[in-house]
Amino acid sequence: MAATRSTMLELGTKAPPIQLPIVTGGDFDLYRYTAHSKGIVILFICNHCPYVHHINETLVSVANTYINKGIPFIAISSNDAIKYSEDSPEKMIDVVRKQRYPFPYLYDESQAIAKVYKAACTPDFYFFDMQLSLYYRGQFDASRPGNEIEVTGKDLTTAIDGYLKGEKAPKTQVPSIGCSIKWKAGNEPEYFL
Repeated sequence: MAATRSTMLELGTKAPPIQLPIVTGGDFDLYRYTAHSKGIVILFICNHCPYVHHINETLVSVANTYINKGIPFIAISSNDAIKYSEDSPEKMIDVVRKQRYPFPYLYDESQAIAKVYKAACTPDFYFFDMQLSLYYRGQFDASRPGNEIEVTGKDLTTAIDGYLKGEKAPKTQVPSIGCSIKWKAGNEPEYFL
């Protein structure tokens, strides 16, 4: 299980548009979806990654808490589903049901969205404010499979709580670490090479 770090997209970056299919049905449009929200958490995950498995239960709890506070979550899988059949849209539907994801799970088949967000690993977290300006990017918390640190979501929740209190973005933001996004052959972005 090779660990890959987030690229740490520059704070203040405007959220690039996202128009992707939701695996359980329908289409997703970021700007329509966030028209009345206080911000949004965008996360890149996949079905088979042990780092994602490690946080799934707490992620669902954290997402439910903040969705109720007007901060929606969306999850995106950009992995090559041909080479990694566990990450196919059909199996994504199974994961949504099994994990009871309270957020849309989108499939980025072309990997264009991962590239424009400079996503590098799963999980990779981005929190955008009400104006869709990047406020936080990095780790969920310091827990990793096998390191004996409790999964809490502390880094992400501290950032969101600070934002809701009107505070400036946290100065210390630690990159997420996880499995690399599984790029299609010849499709690897420059930032990843």
